[in-house]
Amino acid sequence: MRIFHIQNNQVTESSDLEKLTNTGLPEQGFIWIACARNEFETLQQTIQVSLQVLCGIQIVDLHMSDLLNKQLPSRYDYTSQYDVLVFRRLAAGHKQSGSSVPDQPLESISPRGGPPILRRIDTSPVGFVLFERVLLTVHPIDCHERDAYAAKLMQTVSNELRLAGSRLPASPADLMLRVVNQMVDGFLELRRELTRQLDHWQTELLNPKTRFNNWGALMDARRSLHQLDEICEDQRSSIQDWIEALKTWPEAQTLAEQRERELLQVRSRDVLEHIERVVHHVRRLEQSTETAVQMHFSVQGSRTNDIMRTLTVLTAIFLPLNLVTGFFGMNFDALPLIHNQSGIWWALGFMVLVAMSLIVLFWRKRYLARTGH
Repeated sequence: MRIFHIQNNQVTESSDLEKLTNTGLPEQGFIWIACARNEFETLQQTIQVSLQVLCGIQIVDLHMSDLLNKQLPSRYDYTSQYDVLVFRRLAAGHKQSGSSVPDQPLESISPRGGPPILRRIDTSPVGFVLFERVLLTVHPIDCHERDAYAAKLMQTVSNELRLAGSRLPASPADLMLRVVNQMVDGFLELRRELTRQLDHWQTELLNPKTRFNNWGALMDARRSLHQLDEICEDQRSSIQDWIEALKTWPEAQTLAEQRERELLQVRSRDVLEHIERVVHHVRRLEQSTETAVQMHFSVQGSRTNDIMRTLTVLTAIFLPLNLVTGFFGMNFDALPLIHNQSGIWWALGFMVLVAMSLIVLFWRKRYLARTGH
C-alpha cells in the first residue's frame, strides 16, 4: 500500500495507514491511498475504519464487491458522498493481478495463437473511489500505471519540472482523471507494435507464394480485437457517465473553485477523446483484418479462375486433335489417305496447323495471358 499526501508544491509518501487514521486528514491538500487488490481484500475492514475516520463514511458493500471483482467491466456509480469508477486497463503483460487468481487477460481467451501483443494485453480493472479529500484506488498487483504515475508525481515537485510548467493535481478528481488518462495512453503506445504484427499477417495472407493455413490463430486474433472493442466501449460509457455526473455537482462558490471545475471538465473531455482514439484504432485494425481475409479469398478465387481458364484452353486446343485421331482410328478400310505413304505427314501437318491456329486465336483473345497478383 502506498499513501500520498498531495498539496500545493509538496508530495509526501508513506505506507502507514494506521498512523494516518490516528492523525486524521491534514489541514491542506488531499490523500491518495493506492493499494493492490489482494491488500484491499485482506485489509478491507481496516480500510473501512480509516475511511470512516477520514471521510465520515464507509464504502457500501455493493461497491466493495465491485472493487474486488476482477471481471467487472468499466462502469461508473455514485452516492451522495462519494463516486466510484471502475476502469479496465489495456496494459502489456500477463503477471498476476489478484489475490489468488490472476486477472483475466486476453490470452485466456485466445491461448492458441494470434499476434503475441494481443495475447499479452492485460484487461484487469482498476477501481477508483472518489471522496472530497481522499482518493482510494484498487490496482492489480505490480500495476505499472500506478507506479509510473507515482514516480511522475514525486518528480513533479522538483524545481526543474516546476519551472517547466508542470503542476500537481489540485483535487482527488483531477488525480483520478490523470491516472485514467495515463492508462489510456498506455494502449496508444502499444498500437505501433500491434499494427506492425497485424500488417505482417496481412502481408502473409496476400502473398501468392505462401499458403496461409493458420486460420485458428487468425480467428483468435479477430475475437480478441472484438473484445477490445467492447472493453473500449465500456470505458467510453463510464467516462461519459462521469462527465454527466460532473455537470450535476453544486455550483462553485469562488473563482478558484470555478476554474478547477472547468479544468476537470476539460480534462474529462480530453480523456474521452483519447478513449475514442483507441476505439477508432481498434475498429480500424479489426476492419483491416477482415478486409485482408476477404482479399485473401478474392485472390485465391482469381488464381483458381486462372487455373481453370488455362485448363479449359488446353482442352479446347486438344479437342480437335482428338477428333482427327478418332476419325482416322475408325475401323474402315476406305478412309482417305489411309493407304497413302505420305498420309501420316498430311494428318500431322493438319493437326499442327489446327493447334497453332487455336493457340494464336486464344492468345489474341487474352485467354492465355497471366493475371498479375
